[in-house]
Amino acid sequence: MSTSTTSSTSIPISHPESTAASRPWLMLISRSALFIFFQVLIALILAATGTKSAWDESARYWTFLAFLTNFVSMYLLVRVFNAEGKRYWDILRFSRKTWKTDLLWFLGFSIIGMPIAAAPREPLAAAIFGDAMTATNMLFRPLPTWAFVLSFLFPLTIAFAELPTYFGYCMPRLAAQLRNGWVAWLIASFFLAAQHMFLPLILNGGYLLWRFGMFLPFALFTGLVLKFRPSLLPYFVIVHALMDVTTVLVYLMI
Repeated sequence: MSTSTTSSTSIPISHPESTAASRPWLMLISRSALFIFFQVLIALILAATGTKSAWDESARYWTFLAFLTNFVSMYLLVRVFNAEGKRYWDILRFSRKTWKTDLLWFLGFSIIGMPIAAAPREPLAAAIFGDAMTATNMLFRPLPTWAFVLSFLFPLTIAFAELPTYFGYCMPRLAAQLRNGWVAWLIASFFLAAQHMFLPLILNGGYLLWRFGMFLPFALFTGLVLKFRPSLLPYFVIVHALMDVTTVLVYLMI
């Protein structure tokens, strides 16, 4: 007598194609999730040391959320590029063939981009809160000297993590998946702007709107430029770092 056996249950098999397809989507939310994770961690440490209103106090150390997240983002970028047989650092190399043209384009775009980056901040805060300084005071609170010094790790690491995540890695892969570069540009720009709502996470609707709105125009502009000229990414990351150095220096005025 012959018998045949069939499996009554099936074991899910992870397909490399589906795993690869999910990576850019996971990377889109990775930085926002990491900001929240590290803020929770800092809040728990503060609570353990007897700090009252630990969550509120954790927002004071938002530059720590940034540089800790940047380190993890760089690690993740290395991993996802390696999974494709590529090198993460290659996207940050200046093109020897086109550097003269790239530099001219970058200077031209900088003249347009700097006002776009700076313009929404105070008018939007004034429109939401009635006073531009209200939002600034929510974000910038006095820090101990040691924390201020460590805050400079934020601009030193942001150059290698933020724009490379959204526009160096996610945007081109979403464009390939969706077969629509314009939608990919909008998605990557949206998530770049939206991550700032969680840096730090302050549970105030006006604050969340301000943080998202103040970064959205520049995110759209930067993404559009890099959509058409990806070779400008190394130039943008350097200027991004310099801009965030000035952000940390705001603490000297409070």
